[in-house]
Amino acid sequence: MNSPDNESVQTSGAAAERFVAAQKNGDGDLMAFKTSSGRVLNYEQALAEANNGTIAGVNVFKGKDGEHYIRGDADGDPTNNLDQLPNF
Repeated sequence: MNSPDNESVQTSGAAAERFVAAQKNGDGDLMAFKTSSGRVLNYEQALAEANNGTIAGVNVFKGKDGEHYIRGDADGDPTNNLDQLPNF
């Protein structure tokens, strides 16, 4: 269930790419992603592509701070959580 402070945009399941690896900063924040086709996207690029449906398995939500963030689709599989992606 989404509240006005936490609206979510679902991406298309038919998208050709998925995130397969991630880079984090020293605080553990996600900074960049590698896609299944080998492209490397910084967070802003990844956010834009997730928002327009280019990347499958993720959605974009608006946090309480008003900023937009990427998160993995809730599919019950913790192994594909964005925080669990291998580092690159």
